[in-house]
Amino acid sequence: MTNMDMIVCIKQVPGTTKVDIDEKTGVLKREGVETKLNPYDLYAIETAVRLRETYGGKVTALTMGPLQSEEVLREALMMGADDCALLSDKALAGADVLSTGYALSGAVRNLGAFDLIICGKQTTDGDTAQVGAELAEFLDIPHVTNVTGIIHVADGCIRVEMDMTEYVQALDVPFPCLITVEKDVCMPRLPSYRKKLESAGKEIKRFSLLDLADPDPAHYGIDGSPTRVVRVFPPESTTEKVLVDGPGDEIADVLYNKLKEQKFI
Repeated sequence: MTNMDMIVCIKQVPGTTKVDIDEKTGVLKREGVETKLNPYDLYAIETAVRLRETYGGKVTALTMGPLQSEEVLREALMMGADDCALLSDKALAGADVLSTGYALSGAVRNLGAFDLIICGKQTTDGDTAQVGAELAEFLDIPHVTNVTGIIHVADGCIRVEMDMTEYVQALDVPFPCLITVEKDVCMPRLPSYRKKLESAGKEIKRFSLLDLADPDPAHYGIDGSPTRVVRVFPPESTTEKVLVDGPGDEIADVLYNKLKEQKFI
């Protein structure tokens, strides 16, 4: 198969662990927080670009978030994406994984026919690794997660390698389909300054809630999310130090007991 139409779903995430939480909603306060492209999405973009370089086609980067999310779309263009689209609406704020997957499925349908959707394994702000699979379910297409390698594309399907923890499995997945990729799948290239100049005036497609086939706000954001964050808190940190002096066997016993007390062993 040649000339594949590929969509890469990416996300802008906090660039620091020092973020505030809205106590009422349990949602991260993203305004004014340093941000970056989700690290796992770098591998998804690179996978798509390499497939295009081998088999031809087009790569479209898609993200859902506030208007500032255009920054990660520009980065995707600098890495080799051909086009990009932003789904942004205040009604989408606070979405859980199910609501996010549903919203993205509407945006994907707006983009038209496609052969392959590629997502990073997970995001660093949620770590659920569920959105890719849920997006595929809403689109009613086959999907494979934990992909560590692309073997080839032929006969209307893509052959991939999946990390099954205790073994690696090869599988042929028919198009259209969705895959989520691990860090082992490839080494991402650096953003290109030349592509930055070339894509500086590139138009970003924008979708809002009213552009989706289902514009009912009750199906999106916090209202459309069946799960809620009950409590979010930063990990406890301490600078307490213990100095132990004595023979090696005594120090070893103190260290062992301390590790056991902290439940490391």
